[in-house]
Amino acid sequence: MKIGFIGLGHMGSAMAANLVKAGHDVTVFNRSPEKRRALLELGAHEAGSVVDACHGEVIITMLADDTAVADVALAKYGIVENLAKGAIHLSMSTISVALSKHLAETHARAGQRFVAAPVFGRPDAAAAAKLFIVAGGEAAAVEACKPLFDVLGQKTFPINMEPAAANLVKLSGNFLLAAAIEALGEAIALVGKAGIDRRAYVDLLTSTIFPVPAYKIYGGLIAESRFQPAAFAAPLGFKDIRLALAAAESLRVPMPLGSLLHDRFLRLLAQGGDSLDWAAIGGLAAQDAGDAPTAKRASAPAVVGYPPT
Repeated sequence: MKIGFIGLGHMGSAMAANLVKAGHDVTVFNRSPEKRRALLELGAHEAGSVVDACHGEVIITMLADDTAVADVALAKYGIVENLAKGAIHLSMSTISVALSKHLAETHARAGQRFVAAPVFGRPDAAAAAKLFIVAGGEAAAVEACKPLFDVLGQKTFPINMEPAAANLVKLSGNFLLAAAIEALGEAIALVGKAGIDRRAYVDLLTSTIFPVPAYKIYGGLIAESRFQPAAFAAPLGFKDIRLALAAAESLRVPMPLGSLLHDRFLRLLAQGGDSLDWAAIGGLAAQDAGDAPTAKRASAPAVVGYPPT
């Protein structure tokens, strides 16, 4: 397929590379030109602007937040203004329910199609094409994107005809992951202050009652205070909790744990934790207990494995 790809961060660059390797005709754009070089060497084409990336059947956006997506999609010389009628904007970013609804309506008025397909998986999973994709949109549009999903992920879950439903599912999943991180942090702080080996404790938990990737990965990071380099930075986790709470408020769904997580992230960022992995909120309980181990910084190996992005 002839596609454009906008957003070449840790996730986007790995995803775009897989599309190029699979033989798709990929034109890439990123506001920081240096991030395009490795993809151009693989065989991607370079777009000098958003307009230049909008000449294919599909334009994919993989960007950090609502502001970044709105800037490339809705601004003058953006996607809506330049995408052909019938072409698809495939938004794989984690964005708000409100923006997803607005994009769907705006593209429909322009005679274009919009599919929301946020992903679960950290950068290593993106590189290995092992993402889990949650797709929302009109059935024919989702089906048209299937060749791309097959390259990018290990399984796709068509969730609803409304694109925004996929974004809500993704936000709810990140809420659950953040809640697991907080719970792990409190439990590890409890046993750690009692002198029990933190790593051995996590190994026990993940070999018995919680044999799941999230507990294995985040439990290990918390036990070792290994929060850099960040595979998913704390400000992005904070953003996702805020978006989940905004959706909950609009639906009148109380989320007491969501409010707690909001304040935990706010505390972490207030203490200068912007460059840390979002798992660092799991280290706050040990700080509260006066028993925080020395953090391992940038020399630590990259995080391997599981959601999110």
